[in-house]
Amino acid sequence: MSGFTVSSTVDSIAIGNFDGMHLGHKALFEKLTQNGGIVVIEHFRATLTPHIYRTFFTDLPIFFYDFEFIRQMSPEAFVKKLVIDFPKLSRIVVGDDFLFGLNRSGNTESLKKLFCGEVIVIKEVKLKEQPIHSRFIRKLIESGELDRANSMLGRVYEIWGEVVSGQGIGKEKLVPTINLSTGKFLLPKPGVYATETSIAGKYFASVTFVGHRVTTDGNFSIETHIIDKNLSDIRGKVSIRWNRYIRRNRKFDSLDDLKKQILKDIEVACEKR
Repeated sequence: MSGFTVSSTVDSIAIGNFDGMHLGHKALFEKLTQNGGIVVIEHFRATLTPHIYRTFFTDLPIFFYDFEFIRQMSPEAFVKKLVIDFPKLSRIVVGDDFLFGLNRSGNTESLKKLFCGEVIVIKEVKLKEQPIHSRFIRKLIESGELDRANSMLGRVYEIWGEVVSGQGIGKEKLVPTINLSTGKFLLPKPGVYATETSIAGKYFASVTFVGHRVTTDGNFSIETHIIDKNLSDIRGKVSIRWNRYIRRNRKFDSLDDLKKQILKDIEVACEKR
């Protein structure tokens, strides 16, 4: 387990990758006991909730298993590791597509045979007949379909990033913005979005641009404008909740034209607050 000591109190675990911590994942967590925990099989490819950010969406303890470390284990060795790591383990909860062990040779039936406690298998969770999977949610976010993605997540999609320097022209010639670098987080398709931006734990209505600044320097950026607030000297980590898509990215003939459009974007964002 990466970054955590072995727990001697956990008596039930849910196992999976759990990128997104969405409604399908929560169906597994609901079957855990009061002393339950989450075992994340960490591939380090998560983009909805990279690594430690999964902990932001649950009160349960999370234990990380490095996939590269366990991938060569036989199904028997993997189950043995679970029993050793969690001495009081009496219940395991997995999805019906769960595979484990060398060459993915173990499945839910073999898990039931190898583990002497209770194994609960959760059927595929659907929303309006659409299966809820992280890969589907990623596609929705990438296409700007935030309403559907947020419905499957059971929350508003949120990313975190570090404040970085921008062009320096927003405050003087357009509107003041906070520029972010967001690392591995999946970004929605280029355009302008109605969002909420969290600064020091407080959320503010905002409008956020993601894409290449085609009207100015052409560089890629993530820029968020806080509506009706004059905030300055923002540093450190900031998060953005993506509520809905407003418009596509486009090139304007002048900064004045761009500013006029930004003000219209702010009006649209405020209409459905």
